[in-house]
Amino acid sequence: MRRLLRVIIVSGIVFAALLLVVAGTGVFVVRHSFPSYDGTVALTGLDAEVEVVRDGNGIPQIYADKPGDLFAAQGYVHAQDRFFEMDFRRHVTAGRLAELFGKDALETDKFVRTLGWRRVAEKELGLLAPTTRQYLDDYARGVNAYLGTHAGSGLSLEYAVLSLKGTDYRPEPWTAADSLAWLKAMAWDLGGNMDDEITRTKLAAKYPVSNIASLYPDYPYDRNEPIVATAAVTKGGTFTTAPVDTEARRGMLTKDLLKSLDTVGKVAKGLPELLGRGDGIGSNAWVVSGEHTTTGKPLLANDPHLGATMPGIWSQVGLHCNNVSTRCPYDVSGFSFSGLPGVVIGHNAAISWGFTNLDPDVMDLYLEKFSGPDAVVYDNKVRALSKREETFKVAGQDEVEKITVRESRHGPIISDVGEDERETGELAAKRLESPEAYGVALQWTALTPGRTADALFAINRAQTWKAFRAAAAQFEVPSQNLVYADREGHIGYQAPGRIPIRNAGDGDWPVPGWDSRYHWKGYIPFEAMPTEADPDDGIIVTANQAVVPQSYPYHLTDDWDYGHRAQQILDRIRGAGKLDANSMASIQLDTKNRNAETLVPYLLQVQISDEFDRQGQDTLRNWDFTQPADSAPAAYFNVVWRNLLALTFHDQLPEGTWPDGGSRWFEVMRKVIMQPNSAWWDNVTTTQRESRDDVLRDALVKARAEITTKMARDPGSWQWGRLHKLTLTNQTLGKSGIGVVDKMFNRGPYELGGGSSLVNATSWDASKDYTVTATPSMRMVVDLSDFDKSRWINMTGVSGHAYTSNYTDQTDLWVRGETLPWAFTRGAVEATREHTLTFTKPEN
Repeated sequence: MRRLLRVIIVSGIVFAALLLVVAGTGVFVVRHSFPSYDGTVALTGLDAEVEVVRDGNGIPQIYADKPGDLFAAQGYVHAQDRFFEMDFRRHVTAGRLAELFGKDALETDKFVRTLGWRRVAEKELGLLAPTTRQYLDDYARGVNAYLGTHAGSGLSLEYAVLSLKGTDYRPEPWTAADSLAWLKAMAWDLGGNMDDEITRTKLAAKYPVSNIASLYPDYPYDRNEPIVATAAVTKGGTFTTAPVDTEARRGMLTKDLLKSLDTVGKVAKGLPELLGRGDGIGSNAWVVSGEHTTTGKPLLANDPHLGATMPGIWSQVGLHCNNVSTRCPYDVSGFSFSGLPGVVIGHNAAISWGFTNLDPDVMDLYLEKFSGPDAVVYDNKVRALSKREETFKVAGQDEVEKITVRESRHGPIISDVGEDERETGELAAKRLESPEAYGVALQWTALTPGRTADALFAINRAQTWKAFRAAAAQFEVPSQNLVYADREGHIGYQAPGRIPIRNAGDGDWPVPGWDSRYHWKGYIPFEAMPTEADPDDGIIVTANQAVVPQSYPYHLTDDWDYGHRAQQILDRIRGAGKLDANSMASIQLDTKNRNAETLVPYLLQVQISDEFDRQGQDTLRNWDFTQPADSAPAAYFNVVWRNLLALTFHDQLPEGTWPDGGSRWFEVMRKVIMQPNSAWWDNVTTTQRESRDDVLRDALVKARAEITTKMARDPGSWQWGRLHKLTLTNQTLGKSGIGVVDKMFNRGPYELGGGSSLVNATSWDASKDYTVTATPSMRMVVDLSDFDKSRWINMTGVSGHAYTSNYTDQTDLWVRGETLPWAFTRGAVEATREHTLTFTKPEN
């Protein structure tokens, strides 16, 4: 994305953008898109008046008599606050970014169009319940009402900047499919292990399987508890998968295949950056029963960890029927996605729920053996590929670009994406007698149309655990860990989703697409998915750790988070006594580094003779292993950690597979540190053989030099937050690389505590630097004794308009770990009222 707008420099945008900021006309343009939160608006299709009440943070509470009116108003409100974000998202999910940003976006477009997100979303419309389809249309009606009276710079400042390059662009009307397509984007972010499959395959070309296994250690069940303690299922029996033939797999690792995988990986890794995902994606959610609380009623906490974007990925909202009944059943508040009606995470008047990523293995790479350009081999027979042509309009050029998308029975041939991949496929097709004639297809559950949108509305309406589970049964992708609490005192956990059952293989490696033994035989039945209601200990913690014990009869994934966050949360709850909303929120801010707790004793045993170097080591003595922003030992330890990973692994692993320093690497290093003569310690570029202590000493010394250069000579002046900074970056213009444009839309940097795989998960990529890549995108604590005592905070604000008062008005609070009161009942909302917008029926 950093290159997407370089062409704009040529058209004079630097000078023009500067004028926008400093000139009088610039002030008008900047303010032109600011929405009005007060007044009266005629909205076509209403049955009765709708009222939108906003507080000082601009958070809307919408009141209506009918669901259609409620969701139409939500569409209008989302368009007021976030339309450019919505428009950008639908261009991403439709593979149409190049229409806005030119040729540099074309590679991403081709990949998305090959996957076919938008095509799948359009097919889903026909599967949805009539009410869901109607709500999506009502929402679109509200969005389009706003578009009918606003255009260009009146919609958002981004459009004003884009117009300076001569782009003649007017947004198309919003449609129901635009809303559904965003669910595909979130499924991509939150499901599958394609990156790990690619990495394992690349490593398999160089290392024995045993070496690779040491980099993917088993989940430490003996130390970190799974979510659900037992593995009984009500239906489905037992099932195990047959292993992949290792030697057959190694024979497929040709240069052409590895080149294709390299490019697939590169393009695929660019998508999360666009969608709000970063290194360290995950989430915390937990619930405790009344026996653990001061009120005797449950408490529920959630903080999803996503890439840090500007604006933040969530938009807070309340959706309230004036008279709750079967005719109008919604009284719900929480966090929504702009572009999608309803509430994704939050509570209604009876229940509350939260999500974390289950991260099941729902993606498989299939190596397809070509028989000419339009066919593949399957069970020794030639099978035709399905084909379609995709056409791309590109800003700045008259001619259109075209690609042909090929699909096997397993899914789209993703190795066709881009010129290099097409050439590789063509060369492979010419060598029909060679075992190197391969392409790569992706089978992914999200490419099968489903009814997840039905589930979202059903969850919003649910009043009981039984109704909540019935709603979850429709939640097909992405598979999530759902935590639940209700005012009757019940708590629960449910894992939903469409998770494949494999005849052979476990999804960790690409498999031969020509062999029918490797096809999916179905999906885990919902009745067999992990669930738990009112556990004896009254605690349910989900933080992306293993969901079930090893005795569970189905394969969910091998790529759990290794449970460090989850176990720390459990330990905090068990040691807390009676909890209230504030003490739940304090757990969300926990910064203890359990990896440091393991490694520091080894680091302190290393002998360092130089006094200057030893001063760094001495900062680790008597450290409590927490990482607030002002911590000197945290700063030094993380510099040591980054150097230690580099010294241990960079010489032996390809650059694209270097350690990011997260949960998996905590566990890898925990095992390696106990093996003083492990081959990983040896630097293969030198003639001598290095041991563990050699590498630990080198890491300590290099870290002392690095932190001195970056910060100060005196350890008393070291602070983790001075290295660990967050810049909130607009996903398009904020990555232009043009200073004045970036400053218009981006905010920060902010100095943060926390770190990768800590409860306060401000992740960073140790293969690059200390910059924050993912964060708790919001935080909420729901008090089931009194919803008005609940707390919430967004990472940014509800507004996507740069320079409005609600653009980053919650950010400073979020950085400090503070939260806002969460008004829910009408009386509490009235007490915070600062703006009122009324929608009326148009006069005839």
